[in-house]
Amino acid sequence: MSTILLLLRRIDRWRFLIIIRGAEYHKEEIMNEITISVIKADVGGYVGHSSMHPNLITKAIQSLEKQKDKGTIVDFHVTHCGDDLDLIITHKLGEDSGDIHKMAWDIFVECTNVAKELKLYGAGQDLLSDAFSGNIKGMGPGVAEMTFEERKSEPVIIFAADKTSPGSWNMPLYKVFADPFNTIGLVIDPSMHEGFTFEVLDIFENKTVKLNAPEDLYDLLCLIGASEHYIIKNVCKKDGTIAAATSTQKVNLIAGRYVGKDDPVMIIRCQSGLPAVGEVLEPFSMSYMVTGWMRGSHWGPFMPVSVEDAHPTRFDGPPRVIALGFQVTNGTLIGPRDMFADPSYDLARQQANEIANYIRRHGPFEPQRLPLSDMEYTTLPHVLNKLKDKFK
Repeated sequence: MSTILLLLRRIDRWRFLIIIRGAEYHKEEIMNEITISVIKADVGGYVGHSSMHPNLITKAIQSLEKQKDKGTIVDFHVTHCGDDLDLIITHKLGEDSGDIHKMAWDIFVECTNVAKELKLYGAGQDLLSDAFSGNIKGMGPGVAEMTFEERKSEPVIIFAADKTSPGSWNMPLYKVFADPFNTIGLVIDPSMHEGFTFEVLDIFENKTVKLNAPEDLYDLLCLIGASEHYIIKNVCKKDGTIAAATSTQKVNLIAGRYVGKDDPVMIIRCQSGLPAVGEVLEPFSMSYMVTGWMRGSHWGPFMPVSVEDAHPTRFDGPPRVIALGFQVTNGTLIGPRDMFADPSYDLARQQANEIANYIRRHGPFEPQRLPLSDMEYTTLPHVLNKLKDKFK
């Protein structure tokens, strides 16, 4: 009998060890996951809407250094595109973390205070609330986040734009993940041959739909071609592996009035079953048209530039986009590499200037100015309201 009891005790102990080791394995598996959060806000322009004062960047770096020393975050990088402050943060707290969002909000408030002291233009214009309420989404700043388990090599490109809207990512995301004329990996790489799943957001109804490429290609194009209404929120492999994430916040819809363009951000993972770095960057070799530019009321060419040239001044534009490349290593951001600081994009920049010359000659006439349906949240309705009693 004692032998049986001893054997049962050993079995129970084995079960206990299996449970504990399983839990440790699960914990280790979770710990290997990293979250990248890219959070941006316009906290004050220098001069006008053209650039970012260095004191604001310094303030943000100092605040994030403290958070890194405390262990709240793993790593960070601070940059800007035009007058937008961009915080690139890696951490272990997952997406929609109240701690990370509160941290970013506090940094934006601190930088806004610096901007007010310097009397910078539009200080804190993206902060649409007086106090943080648990999640930064819906409060003005733009957010793109993704969580993944690091691969053997983890190249990631962070895109940031100025003087445009979240729909500006629709065309390049389509080309990168669905167009074989752009991404040859869709044809010759067996690990990409099945295609990708696009999650598309209807920004007016706040509903999403998932469409597969190539199966639902025409349905997908039907939606995302209307880039001011339907926005690609994220892209995944068919097995659920996250590949791209964007910010989808429309500050005008949140505020109910024009408070500036949304100046979106985007994260794309590259290589090893995902598009190569060169395939991810290729769509920007053409300066395609996006909405925004002066007062958020015009169509303009999207100009790929280095961070050094991300200071739009001509008619407050043309709209700019930067791309920073990182190797993510145990959550550490190795980099950045300024991916558009490359002469092979000179032609796209020249093309953007030529398009800008042409389209600007239209002045207040469409198609330079947006149609009335897209100007509901600009200052134009105030003008129309003044004239309403004069219509007979």
